[in-house]
Amino acid sequence: MWLLTEALAGTTAAADFEDLPKDSAPSDDPWTTTASGWGKRIEVDKREWFTELVHRAAELRHAAEPRPYWPQRQNRGLSHDGSTPRDTRRDFARLISDFADNGYLVDVFGQECVDDPNELPDASQVIDRRLGIPDLWPLAPETWDEDTFFGLIEVFHDLVSRPRTRHFHSWNMCGWHYAEFHNGPARILYRGKVNELLREAGIEYELAAEGEDLGRLVAVTDDARSALVHQALTGSAPEITTRVRHAVALFRGRDTTEEGKRSAIVTLAGILEERRALIKDKLSKDEGSLFEIANRYNLRHRKADQKSDYDEAFMDWIFWWYLATVELTNRLIGSRTP
Repeated sequence: MWLLTEALAGTTAAADFEDLPKDSAPSDDPWTTTASGWGKRIEVDKREWFTELVHRAAELRHAAEPRPYWPQRQNRGLSHDGSTPRDTRRDFARLISDFADNGYLVDVFGQECVDDPNELPDASQVIDRRLGIPDLWPLAPETWDEDTFFGLIEVFHDLVSRPRTRHFHSWNMCGWHYAEFHNGPARILYRGKVNELLREAGIEYELAAEGEDLGRLVAVTDDARSALVHQALTGSAPEITTRVRHAVALFRGRDTTEEGKRSAIVTLAGILEERRALIKDKLSKDEGSLFEIANRYNLRHRKADQKSDYDEAFMDWIFWWYLATVELTNRLIGSRTP
């Protein structure tokens, strides 16, 4: 019931679910008005209803935001500070408020109760210990610079935790109390909502869904390269996965540098060097050309005679080429493993 209330807009679905019988068995009376044949029934119980809802989840439409009102259509009332629109920060603060209202921060911030006067953790200190910036709770988006804003996005990814159960404490209208927290589903939901917010604002970062930089802001890539990262991370042997994770994190981090990208390429080149015999056997007898760029340019060995006058886009090209080759060799290795 709590899941339906949280996941679906409006109250109709939750009310319909509540009206269903918790459990029902086939009727032994063939003449019963609820039967559609011998021992068969028309009505469903809650388990069947919910199972059908899950199976047809793809048919559900996302709740739509209302169309822009007059001030938004006239592009008024939107102040800016730096490169991130101020209204995007307010939208993020409202998003965190929604998570808090649904109990997603109770596990780390605690919850007030009229029957339990115990002192709660200081939310500002909880954030300060992670981000190193004091007095950030309650949220005041008008005071944030860009680094603080992006830092808070990453911090709250690690703080949210979804309650599996809740009960209403009616004494003195104390309100809902939450329990049985699990951060996995909460972080998936959080990443989806924050990434949608960033995408709508035209901010070219997103929270990573996997890898060494899970829950950290990374540069947005197209769907094909995102799929390549996923395949390279999930299709590698454990000892290779660790190195691929590190290379991907070095390359796509929001604060990555030219040196970081170079190190990412060197890491992938090392993996391919170990697979050189496989590449020569399955892909090309002239496999040396794969490593020639890494060796001739100022990437691996950093010798005086190596070429260094190239655009940063060159390193992007090499990184994705090498990562695609790692993924391909993963599949080649997998195909010959019984």
